[in-house]
Amino acid sequence: MRKSNLMIAALVGIALISLSGTAFAQDGGGSLGDIIMGGGVIGWVIILLSIVSLALAIEHFVTIRRDKLVPPELIDEIEALFEEEEYQEALELCESEPNYLTNILSAGLPKINAGFEAMEKAMDEVAEEEAIKLHQKVGWLSLIGNIAPMMGLFGTVYGMIQAFNEITRLGQAVQPKDLSAGISTALITTLFGLFVAMPSLFFFFVFRNKVIKVSLEISAIADDLVERFRPHAS
Repeated sequence: MRKSNLMIAALVGIALISLSGTAFAQDGGGSLGDIIMGGGVIGWVIILLSIVSLALAIEHFVTIRRDKLVPPELIDEIEALFEEEEYQEALELCESEPNYLTNILSAGLPKINAGFEAMEKAMDEVAEEEAIKLHQKVGWLSLIGNIAPMMGLFGTVYGMIQAFNEITRLGQAVQPKDLSAGISTALITTLFGLFVAMPSLFFFFVFRNKVIKVSLEISAIADDLVERFRPHAS
């Protein structure tokens, strides 16, 4: 399911990038093909990063939601089993439906007889692991957001080196058109890098905050479900 979501998101990303590139070309930036070719190999790498970034953003938008990570009907099933004190059945249900919440409960339920503190400790450890997984998942957007402008800067330096090599080779006979390829690569890769970095970092911060919120909500649900096992002072 996750692979199919990524595939669909990638196709949507390609379409959106093509549309934005066409719009830029219509505003006087030259044809889309000229712009892309002007960036050279480095430009193509940055375009690939933009497709990956947009695909990840769409996939995260679909999957990083509390109802997606923890279906409400599953919570009701677990709560019903707890009410009937069918804890083994609840554990089997959690193991058969692995997700953020059930992984936490699967760590705690086997330790019911060991006491609430042991149960709570096991659940806290798994909750932290699940939160880390989600943070690592959205972290790819941050990586792309930081790599893209560096790739653009690399293209800028490479393009300027090309331009200066032409000046050295042709000397006083150099013409503006002789420098255009190098300067074009220098400017276009910088443009591409910033074009990818800004939305990538924006979506990273959006989804990072969403992960924090969802993690706290799911941990609170887990705590509410196992509150019945907490010993009460007489």
